[in-house]
Amino acid sequence: MSKLPSKDQLLAWIADNPGAQSKRDIAKAFGIKGSARIDLKKLLKELEADGHLEKKRRTYRDPEKLPPVTILSVQAPDDNGDLFARPLEWHGDGPEPRVLYTPRNADPALGEGDRILAKLFEARGEDHQYTAKLIRKIGTNPRKILGIFRSAAEGGRIIPISKGADKEWQVRGGDTHGAKDGELVEGELAGPKSRMGAPRARITSRLGDPGAPRAVSLIAIHEHGIPDAFPDAVMAQADAAKPAGLKGRQDFRDMPLVTIDPADARDHDDACYAHADDDPKNKGGHVIWVAIADVAHYVTPGSALDREARKRGNSTYFPDRVVPMLPDRLSGDLCSLHEGVPRAVIAVRMVIDAEGRKIAHSFHRGLMQSAASLHYEEVQAARDGTPNDKTSPLLEPVIRPLYAAYEALLTARGKRQPLELDLPERRIELAEDGTVTSVAFKDRLDAHRLIEEFMVLANVAAAETLIAKRTPLLFRIHEEPSPEKLDALREVAEASGLVLAKGQVLQTRHLNALLKGAVDSGQSELISLSTLRSMQQAYYNPENFGHFGLALKSYAHFTSPIRRYADLIVHRALISAHGWGKDGLAPDEIDRLEETAKLISDTERRSMVAERDTSDRYLAAYLSDRVGAEFGGRISGIARFGVFVKLDETGADGLLPMRALGQEYFHYDAESQTLMGADTGIIIGVGDRVRVKLAEAVPVTGGLTLELLEHEGQARPQSRRKGRRKPPARRKVGGTKARNTKLRKKAARR
Repeated sequence: MSKLPSKDQLLAWIADNPGAQSKRDIAKAFGIKGSARIDLKKLLKELEADGHLEKKRRTYRDPEKLPPVTILSVQAPDDNGDLFARPLEWHGDGPEPRVLYTPRNADPALGEGDRILAKLFEARGEDHQYTAKLIRKIGTNPRKILGIFRSAAEGGRIIPISKGADKEWQVRGGDTHGAKDGELVEGELAGPKSRMGAPRARITSRLGDPGAPRAVSLIAIHEHGIPDAFPDAVMAQADAAKPAGLKGRQDFRDMPLVTIDPADARDHDDACYAHADDDPKNKGGHVIWVAIADVAHYVTPGSALDREARKRGNSTYFPDRVVPMLPDRLSGDLCSLHEGVPRAVIAVRMVIDAEGRKIAHSFHRGLMQSAASLHYEEVQAARDGTPNDKTSPLLEPVIRPLYAAYEALLTARGKRQPLELDLPERRIELAEDGTVTSVAFKDRLDAHRLIEEFMVLANVAAAETLIAKRTPLLFRIHEEPSPEKLDALREVAEASGLVLAKGQVLQTRHLNALLKGAVDSGQSELISLSTLRSMQQAYYNPENFGHFGLALKSYAHFTSPIRRYADLIVHRALISAHGWGKDGLAPDEIDRLEETAKLISDTERRSMVAERDTSDRYLAAYLSDRVGAEFGGRISGIARFGVFVKLDETGADGLLPMRALGQEYFHYDAESQTLMGADTGIIIGVGDRVRVKLAEAVPVTGGLTLELLEHEGQARPQSRRKGRRKPPARRKVGGTKARNTKLRKKAARR
């Protein structure tokens, strides 16, 4: 008979392993087998009776647990002046845990009765169970402004940087927060209009030099008109929201669903679980569950929350902040699938065969409780043989089955052949003061690809279900490249000695063959960049035109309703199609689906441009102290005014003006994306290797100006022509075709 652990040992193990708390997991951890399981069951019953454990169907958990983000009510200061807060969301049967509020210097003063949204951290060995950090004070949502501070004898004024903002804000002497003339500041409304008719402001944050890194994302937010302050009605509705219960839902709390996200993720809107299919008719098959936060339960059609989410369209992500589509109470709390906390979800059960083909699926509205919040690196490490304390008990029951299902999906992916354009993604790391500490390229792990494949499969299931049930929805559309862009790609391919066949219906497998050939010939970066440039931009539409890049006939976005309004529309459509409640698609929503699709496609592009501009500015600030340094790079674009170069080290894009290419005239050909020197005959094209010197870096604009040192390993060409450079005579009409043939021959010889 196996030796039973003591009660203390048992409680300690359950506390350290929140993702594996079933009786089976406990027995396996302590090596308890056979009849000893009966004694283990008795021991667990005793702990439950004593109030040390709480049983939720077949799992045990510590009832003295609060969600990592929750609402607290601040209590009066104790004799030592410390502020404690009472949790308003408490599921345990025992006494409420004590929460110590630890303010930071910039936090507002709090008093008894104030309600706050806070991030919780467990405290061990103290007279309290948690410490709390303020996210924001509930019930206060002051109007804010970003601008340049101009000092005066008594206070000063804030000049807004937003386009179209013509009113200045007056700042009294005691409200300047020590701001200096010319600084970028953030302020909030502080009272009625002054005698001069201008609104009064209080400076809440000094951001220093308007060109400094810390100000970059704020400038982009205002420059592109991204709403970053929620109206009072929206905040009030979010703050009044209560956690969803089990009524009208299936209970998935026993299912070991886990979230897998980046290590610094603020929200967790998707969870997954997989296991081998026990149906003898599906030998070698798998069952995959994907559960998505039920945002539609909280954001109902026509509400203040809904109107604001539709206006924003999506969340916008910067290196130092997120501008969310939904307030923190929802995005970081009630709609975030935190570990060990009951959360409402819409889940899809998908059955695949041994070859990874989806043979059945069904949708369910339920209540889940995440077994663990994991990040990509630790999941991959566990799969590769080095699990940590958190992933070790999950390796066999959860992680290995996930990878087994993923490997089957890879077989189906290989037959479907979506576009295999795997370009590196850079990550900008910031210090606390907002300066860039490093720029590195993200590693692409199988754990990333696993989640992507699961999400794609769930999105396909959503689209197919709604089509079958004849329910209106928004499709994610990605059309095939235009003939003009294909011709340009074909020109680049031919100049590199590769072939993209003409006169056939283009499929992604043709482009994949081109990309594979480019790897074998050493032209991978050139062809990858050119293929990316040939792609159309994806958008939303109530009509289904398919998704070319994924090689799918029907595709919708279902898996990220916290950060994309399109996904929320699909959730509502599923609710209507299944008759789950009154929070489905409203008739007026259906009438304006086309308008909504256009709006959120535009907001998505707006966010992409703002994010790109912000990254460019951060990179320019990072490189500003390296002016004069030399860098390797590859030409990523050709224009009449110069050449764009992507630097190897950081992935930053810089400009080589025409004057920096050499003392000769260059013929520009838009069709073949090349420049040809009039004197030397040198051809400069997309994908060429260059060595450049950084001549200028301007953080305010994000601009990098470069000087050419070497082209394809050769020193910058020098013109044989003496004296002042003159442009050549105009070419005769009809000479373009012959010149393009000459360019291709030269490129092939090179």
